[in-house]
Amino acid sequence: MKSKNNPKYTIRNAKVIPVETRYIKPGESLNIILNAAKNYLKDGDFLIISETPVSISQRRLVDESLFSPSLMAIFLADVWSKLIWGHILGPLFRIKKRTIHNLRELPPESRAHKEVVLQYYGLKHALKPASEAGIDLSNVPGSMVSLLPENPENVAKLLSKKIKSNCSKDITVIIIDTDATYELGGKKFTCLPIALSGIKEDLGILGYIMGKFGHTIGPTPLGASHDLNVDYALKLAQIAENYQKSVEGHLETVYNMKNSFKGEIDNVSIEMLESIKHTPAIIIRHL
Repeated sequence: MKSKNNPKYTIRNAKVIPVETRYIKPGESLNIILNAAKNYLKDGDFLIISETPVSISQRRLVDESLFSPSLMAIFLADVWSKLIWGHILGPLFRIKKRTIHNLRELPPESRAHKEVVLQYYGLKHALKPASEAGIDLSNVPGSMVSLLPENPENVAKLLSKKIKSNCSKDITVIIIDTDATYELGGKKFTCLPIALSGIKEDLGILGYIMGKFGHTIGPTPLGASHDLNVDYALKLAQIAENYQKSVEGHLETVYNMKNSFKGEIDNVSIEMLESIKHTPAIIIRHL
């Protein structure tokens, strides 16, 4: 019942070039990424950008401390996620031991988080025990979270056009999310509300459960500047994620961020986020 990574989603003979920047603040232009990447780009390259800096640039931030949890949100946090998934369904579906541990230790603040999911994305996403609707709790200050970026395909197209105009380089921009794309019966799908064409999107809890009976392909492409074969886009996304995970200090989850800053998440400031290296994008080039 445990989903397995599909080994066919790999690319050989590819060069990976990290694009390092300072922390991108809310409302700041993504030109910060382009300026850091432009001297490395060549025609035919792929620029893979994580979704969180895009969301932050778009001010897609929500302060969860301002939300009062409803009875449904309290049930979803304290009973559904913490007890039922943490002690029954999690072990039954053989989800990661780390995830089970985190579910069993969910803090009271998770009630407000569930309320945010309910209000922005609805019940089918709030029923997912964790990583609901692609809402990101890492790489943001205090009690803020970032929602999925708005219209990632348009963002990718705009960035690609800027690079063509300013640098005379023809490259493909892809925006990805670390939440998984799965495959079952030859069909690709994700729990996320949005995804690249060719991936069935917006399945919420249904997609999460279906994924346990299929293969976990890897991170989900949300949008691309050029038409891409979906299998190929998934391969590129996997390469980018593998590199990101290898970076020391990578804040993949809120738990990584807590360990990195050695304190309560609500105390993390923009200044603290600015004190560490960020790699919001990866250039992939075929050799």
